[in-house]
Amino acid sequence: MNIEALISKAAGEAVKTLYGMDATEKMLQLQKTRSEFEGNLTLVVFPFVKAAKKSPEQTAQEIGDYLVQNCTAIDKFNVVKGFLNLSIGDGAWLSLLQAIDQDDHFGTKQATEASPLVMIEYSSPNTNKPLHLGHVRNNLLGWSLAQIMEANGNRVVKTNIVNDRGIHICKSMLAWQKWGNGETPESSGKKGDHLIGDYYVLFDKHYREEQSQLQAQLVEAGMAPDEAAKRAKDEAPLIKEAHEMLVKWEQGDPEVRALWEKMNSWVYAGFDETYKKMGVSFDKIYYESQTYLKGKAKVEEGLKKGLFERHDDGSVWADLTNEGLDQKLLLRSDGTSVYMTQDIGTAEMRFQDFPIDKMIYVVGNEQNYHFQVLSILLDRLGFKWGKELVHFSYGMVELPNGKMKSREGTVVDADDLMELMVEDAYKTSMELGKFDDMTEEERREIARIVGMGALKYFILKVDARKNMLFNPEESIDFNGNTGPFIQYTYARIRSILRKAPLSSPEGDTIASALKTIEAPSGAVGGASLSDKEIELIQKMNEFGAAVEQAGKDYSPSGIANYCYELTKVFNQFYHDYSILNEPDADKRAVRLVLAKNVAKIIKNGMALLGIEVPERM
Repeated sequence: MNIEALISKAAGEAVKTLYGMDATEKMLQLQKTRSEFEGNLTLVVFPFVKAAKKSPEQTAQEIGDYLVQNCTAIDKFNVVKGFLNLSIGDGAWLSLLQAIDQDDHFGTKQATEASPLVMIEYSSPNTNKPLHLGHVRNNLLGWSLAQIMEANGNRVVKTNIVNDRGIHICKSMLAWQKWGNGETPESSGKKGDHLIGDYYVLFDKHYREEQSQLQAQLVEAGMAPDEAAKRAKDEAPLIKEAHEMLVKWEQGDPEVRALWEKMNSWVYAGFDETYKKMGVSFDKIYYESQTYLKGKAKVEEGLKKGLFERHDDGSVWADLTNEGLDQKLLLRSDGTSVYMTQDIGTAEMRFQDFPIDKMIYVVGNEQNYHFQVLSILLDRLGFKWGKELVHFSYGMVELPNGKMKSREGTVVDADDLMELMVEDAYKTSMELGKFDDMTEEERREIARIVGMGALKYFILKVDARKNMLFNPEESIDFNGNTGPFIQYTYARIRSILRKAPLSSPEGDTIASALKTIEAPSGAVGGASLSDKEIELIQKMNEFGAAVEQAGKDYSPSGIANYCYELTKVFNQFYHDYSILNEPDADKRAVRLVLAKNVAKIIKNGMALLGIEVPERM
């Protein structure tokens, strides 16, 4: 039962009956009553004053009188100027609680075969290095967004595009050839992506040494320092060898291709392990080594149709000046592709594989312009979702000691970060005595859940559009707006429910509570529901609206904030009212239903963030 819809409909009937006015849905919107006034929901009556030909206060009074007489949900009302504050009766709140209790999917919509198909791209790693903190934010946002879109009744395809070609992987390959001595993940005991990343760093170390030596020689020979630096950057032997290797790869050289496949396979195995720890996965993975040729073909097709133009040097461009932008390079003069071309090719493959209705790219805000251009180009090329593609643009993650640089090996490695979070959760829980009476296996599993929950929640609670400072120490706190605080509340509720008798002559059961709810009087043990109990039911009832809004705004932070608010309201209620020690059996039973459903909504809400909740802590 939707109380807001019920009252809104009754209010519309009131306005029609009293004033002969057909009120629109927008006019009849209800809002939560401000805390300083009595009531649960407020109707603004100013839109009806003209038809009523009376003052706002008189209009509100008449509508209030009508609702008390004709809407069973309304118990009483008060008027503050043009605001009609409505108090909902206990019977309506209890019926709502029953509806919440009986709906395992409360607050979410189920997709059907006819539902829109939304494809979400996230992760997008390079194969020359392991995933780092920036990738963590990307993956967590992408996974959460997929769950939220699904909870709004969409069919969802989660996809990844792997940048597995180009000069970056050639640098790692060349370094391994020169200094690897046949080292493998098995022989070194390292994850494959870490091993390849080490060689990427090693290449850069030797490359910088060569640059420095060559620059010094050029300056000594009389060249200006700035020109010498540029020349050394382009002509250092290592970078020239890497470019030669890239040309061989483009030409399909069997030896280079075999090395490329072997080293990439090590990286993929490493990525899979990291994704599993992170709790994310994909329905379909695309590789740029397969999509860039498709992109080139699509650009050539657009060129023949007059959508693009070829310059005298043979390069192909898109003229976007009519859209207020500049000209965009699509193919270089030597025929090689750029990132934009590869994205066009990937879009072509995806469109062939899936009947996409909406495409969402989860990519950092430094690529805002890229996706503005991509949208225009895909629309020109006839992709029905091109013009309305969504760039889920997010800010960068910064550290207390500055930005990350993968070439210098100063990144915060995703695997190391997750291991640190889990270990910190273990130590903190031990210090607080939360692991008493548990086996070591249970402690380790709970530490994993809490540590990963702390990491995910800390990142996802921040508006994705903003840059953020990640501080692991702040994230693992059992108080405040943190993952562990919400997880601990869930575990506390589950502990209460485990202690509740399964049956009792006094009706100390959830089944008894439902009988109480179904009683015609709507009373609980002959007494009214407390304000805190009503507030809790009302907050639970807002879950569906929070899910819907998060889907409209593409906002995991909206779900995180809702879970925190619900947890705070429950803890305030639990501080003031006993559950298991309440002497009135019916009140005790209703409070058990309250607790049970708060736990259900916390679990379902946190799942939308990709966060697990432990049964005990």
